[in-house]
Amino acid sequence: MTAEDLYERYQTASTAHRTHHGTCTTCTDTERCPAGQRLFESFTRLQDAYLNRQRAQRR
Repeated sequence: MTAEDLYERYQTASTAHRTHHGTCTTCTDTERCPAGQRLFESFTRLQDAYLNRQRAQRR
């Protein structure tokens, strides 16, 4: 997977999470419904992977 692919997946996950958060009546900034939690975890996992890859490339 290239850095560009990882970035695209990370941004897609971010959009999915934000869209869900904006429409879900259960999710708050500190509590998430099961679907919101899954989307948030996917976003954070991909964000961490992308940022770690960026850091590794700078070394």
